[in-house]
Amino acid sequence: MEPIATGIAARGHEVHVVAPWHPRWNRPKLDGGVHFHLFRYAPIVALNTFGYAEGMKADVRLRPSAIAAAPLAVLAGWLKALRVAQKKRATIVHAHWVVPGGVIGAAAAGSIPLVVSLHGSDVFVAERHAVARLAARTAFSRARWVTACSEDLRARAVRIGADSARSSVIPYGVDPTRFKPDPDARRRVRANLGIADDAPMILAIGRLVRKKGFEYLIDATAILRSRHAAIRVVIAGDGDLDAELRARAETAGVAGHVQFLGNVPHHDVPALVAAADVAVAPSVHDAAGNVDGLPNTVMEIMASGTPLVATHVGGIDAVATDGTTARLVPERDSRALADAIDGLLLDRAMGLAIGRQARDLVGRQHSWARVAEDFEAIYQRC
Repeated sequence: MEPIATGIAARGHEVHVVAPWHPRWNRPKLDGGVHFHLFRYAPIVALNTFGYAEGMKADVRLRPSAIAAAPLAVLAGWLKALRVAQKKRATIVHAHWVVPGGVIGAAAAGSIPLVVSLHGSDVFVAERHAVARLAARTAFSRARWVTACSEDLRARAVRIGADSARSSVIPYGVDPTRFKPDPDARRRVRANLGIADDAPMILAIGRLVRKKGFEYLIDATAILRSRHAAIRVVIAGDGDLDAELRARAETAGVAGHVQFLGNVPHHDVPALVAAADVAVAPSVHDAAGNVDGLPNTVMEIMASGTPLVATHVGGIDAVATDGTTARLVPERDSRALADAIDGLLLDRAMGLAIGRQARDLVGRQHSWARVAEDFEAIYQRC
């Protein structure tokens, strides 16, 4: 949301972001017309699980604390959004996540045009829970326009109740000035991680939840180890599956080849991607049917010029083409994942070509500035 807000502000607009307070909130004050307005809703710190990827366990089911906090959070969010919209004389309300953001936005907007943007888990929750589905339909009926980060997500929203004629796909953007090839960062990061410059380094980034598919990357590591004795697979992120994934690496006999970094600050991610020989986004449809709309890391990897191996799920196909800007394989197929990684490690020229073409594509079509331009056009239409 932050780069979307700053991109829109850079086009001359004033942006006010209403978001739930969190004990780890650490965003700095932004220059250039973006203002944060946080709302508090829970008297107990432990109940502050509304938003920030904490409302669901492994992105599969809602946490009881999130269910308990939801009525208070929605009420507090509505009151804060209403006050900000009235005080600042808002001309557009742009709600992210149809549940709960779209519900809050619809309640606060009044006669102001409402735009709802979908991200993935919000639609999944609406598909699985009757009350959330009814709330989503109400928000969709109020929205002048609905955007999704992938066509799959847009189509699923239409089945819930969004108007197909008033919806469109806007993939996430990326900042190619931050994410880029960086030989100095490569040397520095590898030295910090204890990885030799000539050792194959494979990187994956994301929350440790089912839909990220990291278990299949660990299984692929067991296959790759026999072909590349010095291979290191680095997984950056934290989540509910941390202990399970570490145990899986132990069982597969690759614990010495897989390094878990835990949560990595986003400002450190560009250097991490630049350090890798291959980066992997092994996304899957999890057992409950949840799937990423379009992982942010896919765009960041492509902008960095690091060869990408990913799966044919969600919105990945919309921005990555097999053999041209990435290597795409079937989901849940560790052997195919290992073969694609192996191919890029053995044919460095092919990897460099894929990385160059990917960076060129996102620079031309998927910058955050381009995303802001697309949203501005929708605001004007509404």
